[in-house]
Amino acid sequence: MKRLFFALAAFCAPLHAALPDLKVAEDHRHLATSDGKPFFLLGDTAWELFHRLTREETELYLKNRADKGFNTILAVALAEFEFDKPNAYGELPLENNDPTKPRDAYFQHVDWVIDKAASLGLYTALLPTWGDKWNKKWGKGPEIFTPENAATYCEWLARRYKDKPIIWVLGGDRPVENDTHRAIIRAMAAGLRKGDGGRHLITYHPKGGANSSDYWPDEPWLDFHMFQSGHSHRAKPNYDMNAKNLALKPLKPTLDGEPCYEDHPVRSLMKDKKPTEWFDDYDVRRAAWWSVLSGACGHVYGTHSVWQFHDLDKRQQQTDARTPWQKALDLPGATQMGVMKKFIEGLDWTELRRDDAFVQGVPPADPARRPMAAIAEGRTWAVVYVPAGNESVTLETKRLRSEGGNVHATAFDPATGAELGRIKHDRHVFSLSNIEPKSSRWPGDWVLLIRGVKS
Repeated sequence: MKRLFFALAAFCAPLHAALPDLKVAEDHRHLATSDGKPFFLLGDTAWELFHRLTREETELYLKNRADKGFNTILAVALAEFEFDKPNAYGELPLENNDPTKPRDAYFQHVDWVIDKAASLGLYTALLPTWGDKWNKKWGKGPEIFTPENAATYCEWLARRYKDKPIIWVLGGDRPVENDTHRAIIRAMAAGLRKGDGGRHLITYHPKGGANSSDYWPDEPWLDFHMFQSGHSHRAKPNYDMNAKNLALKPLKPTLDGEPCYEDHPVRSLMKDKKPTEWFDDYDVRRAAWWSVLSGACGHVYGTHSVWQFHDLDKRQQQTDARTPWQKALDLPGATQMGVMKKFIEGLDWTELRRDDAFVQGVPPADPARRPMAAIAEGRTWAVVYVPAGNESVTLETKRLRSEGGNVHATAFDPATGAELGRIKHDRHVFSLSNIEPKSSRWPGDWVLLIRGVKS
């Protein structure tokens, strides 16, 4: 096992050489760089990045995310909101809303953003368009794509960014509801493959509560699955969505591409269409640890004001945003995602496999308090996330290779990475009740690193 480094230090963002291409790892569960090194994707949603920010604002945003440990930024070429309005430099993306006539002046700015991100070690997960441009549904559209122009546009886009550090993301928060929608998405995928020669990975971003595998369980163009556990409930069991994807054949990596956003209203708790409660750093942290330990190849974080770059001096509020985006950059959940990435990367994390039998007595009536356990393939160590830290957890330690079932258990604070000390246990029962709670709504959450004692 690699040595662990848990001190919360500043994440440096040195100038980077050209970022390596990404691929699906040989185990078909993870992503890797072209030279075979594991790649833990930690993304941030910046959907309106190309459309709304100046270059100076873009630099502020990108450096903040790189400093916090993110390595991927999700952004949309053809944005959802105010599509009829130009970007910060007065440029529209298409001539007369025709996908076969992209405007070079607009995409010169996209070029600059992608290059600036790469210089900071950030890949761009690029959506060719938001989904309302092929299925307006609840949005404003306009619907401008056909199978024919979708292929033309995506081939052009992929040729332009063939040599850039890109991950392609199709979809854009809309469902596939008919054969025309299906044909458009397949045409987009074919255009991307033709344009870049298959150099870059492709995934699909579905609507809230949905999974890419709902529409594309075995499509050859889809390299890894993405789902949106979304913003409807405080404790959406995203681990079940991972389980669905990991049970499919052929096996492909899986990722929560849009979990609950920090500072976003909990939709199921709204009254008279007004927010009553908001997701906080505990909520987004729990979603991240649940997903990663249940088999995800990384995680995507979002802040409700950042994805739309909420700024009432420049534009209208969208969907109950309440915090200026510059301030929202430093909400605690973003830093905590970097803490999680550093913790995970300090382990041989690609060996971890979800193991529900390792934790006994999980409270079925309250899924928000469900621990999540993963054991390394060699069964010499395990990681357990405990959402409610004042409770004792019973671990089936005999599932680890050790002398007489004896183990060492160390607790860490998932918010800071700080080591909290060795956890005392009586046989298989591990008690965390002597640690001071941190959360106003729950008695704190903890990460346990369990090692088997060798004979």
